[in-house]
Amino acid sequence: MSGRAQLMWDEAVTGYDFGPGHPMDPVRLALTRRLVDAFGLDREVEVVAAKAAGESTLRLVHRQDYIGAVRAASADPGAADQSYGLGTMDDPAFAGMHEVSSLIAGQSVGAAEAVWRGEALHAVNFAGGLHHAMPGGASGFCIYNDASLAIARLLELGAERVAYVDVDVHHGDGVQAAFWEDPRVLTISLHEHPRTLFPQTGWPEETGAESAEGSAVNVALPAGTGDAGWLRAFHAVVPELIADFRPQVLVTQHGADTHFEDPLAHLAVSLDAQRAVQVACHDLAHEYADGRWVALGGGGYAVVDVVPRSWTHLVAIAAGRAVEPEATIPEGWRQEVFAKTRQLAPARMTDGRWPVAWSAWDEGYDPADRLDQAVLAARRAVFPLRGLLA
Repeated sequence: MSGRAQLMWDEAVTGYDFGPGHPMDPVRLALTRRLVDAFGLDREVEVVAAKAAGESTLRLVHRQDYIGAVRAASADPGAADQSYGLGTMDDPAFAGMHEVSSLIAGQSVGAAEAVWRGEALHAVNFAGGLHHAMPGGASGFCIYNDASLAIARLLELGAERVAYVDVDVHHGDGVQAAFWEDPRVLTISLHEHPRTLFPQTGWPEETGAESAEGSAVNVALPAGTGDAGWLRAFHAVVPELIADFRPQVLVTQHGADTHFEDPLAHLAVSLDAQRAVQVACHDLAHEYADGRWVALGGGGYAVVDVVPRSWTHLVAIAAGRAVEPEATIPEGWRQEVFAKTRQLAPARMTDGRWPVAWSAWDEGYDPADRLDQAVLAARRAVFPLRGLLA
């Protein structure tokens, strides 16, 4: 197996553009790609442009009628069929929507194929992680569910156990739905509690269909959760489940919208904690999945200050050349940010909270603490179903 990491990138993915004023501004992708280059990471990874996902690949997850509706809306945005979630405020139709959504999906599928076939040990598609799209509809800024398609392709290639870990602030509902009945896929989502955030799913009691009980795991975090609580919850749930499941491939989704600056949610996580979880996912892949790791982007709407830094850390970790939190950001990138956005760019790759302190679950818990209650609810719902002590 090659030890080299792949970065999946085609400049055309920046055409995933819902229009002026929409939170999903494609500048976040362009700026991330430029920051990766500014740190010289292009020399550490193989940059690959995979082909767009074709009809047969899309049908691994999505219904034929929905694909047809996306094609029709792509050709004539004004005629988008809203019964499929297209042409809505969240998911406005735009010309070429099918083509660019298929291209993003193709990058994630290509990443999965490369890792499974041993062409790369790690593969990153930060344009991906569009985890809300359902088999028959668009949702939450997501047209095609590239994460689900990557997992479905792994299963098609012969994988028997794939673990998916989603740390976006929103519940990974589309991926959970795609594999609700499939015990070969373990989906774990840490997200803001559905009482306070879209998509209002991801309750701890959602544990999978009868045929796959315990294959869906949901840690619903109280609004306001910060670094220490977020890392405590992750480490109290994820490593033990991954150790038990022993996946052949680890697929992770790294939405940057848990950040305290994100305008669409209510957690209070720093860039430094996001980096710590990226490192933890990398280490889990090596400990339990022979290093096979597919890492995706996701949400993130602080498009200058947060997203490029978070995902550049992700690429660097995958490349085996982690960028230190205290690293100074190259001045050329900061000038480019101002030229493109008229915003001042951050100066360092940290929020000043490194190293992040948190307390381990096995040191004891407080049943009156809201964060610990969330962890307990997830463990009690799923761990016994998997033969683990809650």
